[in-house]
Amino acid sequence: MLFPEEQDIAIGRRYAPEVEKQMGGRIDNERLQNYIDYVGQRIAHVSHKAYLEYHFVALEDESINAVSLPGGYIFITKGMLEKLQTEAQLAAILAHEIVHIVARDSSAAMSREIGISLLLSAVASGKTPEGALVAADLTRQILGLRYSREDEQMADEAGLDYMVRAGYSPYAMVETMQMLQKQQGLREDDFFSTHPAPQNRMTYLTQKIQRKYYNLTGLRVGEEDYRRIVLEQLNN
Repeated sequence: MLFPEEQDIAIGRRYAPEVEKQMGGRIDNERLQNYIDYVGQRIAHVSHKAYLEYHFVALEDESINAVSLPGGYIFITKGMLEKLQTEAQLAAILAHEIVHIVARDSSAAMSREIGISLLLSAVASGKTPEGALVAADLTRQILGLRYSREDEQMADEAGLDYMVRAGYSPYAMVETMQMLQKQQGLREDDFFSTHPAPQNRMTYLTQKIQRKYYNLTGLRVGEEDYRRIVLEQLNN
């Protein structure tokens, strides 16, 4: 398909600092960051590639967005966090991005639209001035990558399975789509140009829940914890 998984990790490690830089840097709140990581690791642990070393980081960017890099690097923006209301909704966003990593969707998109040799050349060049300029330019391209409609649906549906395995209510993923549908008419964030229409996604997610998970009870929502650890911290 692409290249060895070890190169996924090298690419993710090289471009993760650039993604952080271009998206406003990390939110300076250790408690919030630890919470995002806790939720992400809980889902990663039940994924098909639990052996990867996953990194979950909340960034200051005001857009509504979440981004994954090959090898286990996942970022979620302040703009997205402010629109979510529960821990389970956060889990839905992170689960979707974990599936992209497990399926190597970002690796495939980079290979197709940028070229692996170019990406690896920046990895090999290290921190030279020339290498830094190339890495910054390639990161801008990475942030604009689009996945196929099939990749996005798989990330939604497999992410739903991961959520349930990790103990979260699957209805939270439908709730995130409702939020995104509302925001789509109000904003022009990159997220909306690189993802399918939320209405279509709600339809197949609801069908899957009714078919597979309709009788589950007692799964975690986490509204109070999310309000206290994320929303109140962002408002301070």
